[in-house]
Amino acid sequence: MKKILLLSDTHSHIDDRILHYIAEADEVWHAGDIGNPEVTDKIKELKPLRAVFGNIDDHEIRKEFPLNQRFLCEGVDVWITHIGGYPGKYSPAIREEIQKNPPKLFICGHSHILKVMPDKKLDLLHMNPGAAGKYGFHKKRTMLRFNIDEGNIMDLVVIELE
Repeated sequence: MKKILLLSDTHSHIDDRILHYIAEADEVWHAGDIGNPEVTDKIKELKPLRAVFGNIDDHEIRKEFPLNQRFLCEGVDVWITHIGGYPGKYSPAIREEIQKNPPKLFICGHSHILKVMPDKKLDLLHMNPGAAGKYGFHKKRTMLRFNIDEGNIMDLVVIELE
């Protein structure tokens, strides 16, 4: 079993509250708009990190992290990208691939809107953790915590940082 902390849109911000939840996880996944590499450096000091770059991220972050990450975690096919849309409104950049080869768990950021919803047509679960940073139009800073065990995604918790 893996305990996952999912965050996005930190926009160069990381604080003790975020670090507290990182310490409780087995792995941290970041869905882009990291901002400053100090954010990912602090995460990597504590836990393994999987991340993608977002539209605000500079060449330094883009050298370290890809546009997309696709991997298996505890038997679950996971795809993380920053701008991906959501069921029924996928981004044109990923629409063809997600329809041809859908993952079991599709994760994106960008919107600053926390959203977890199934795509019954593609038989996948979509997650957007909202925004953990302080910059943007969101009113609450949010992250997601969940477990993956033997192909199952379970124990999903919304974390509000305000």
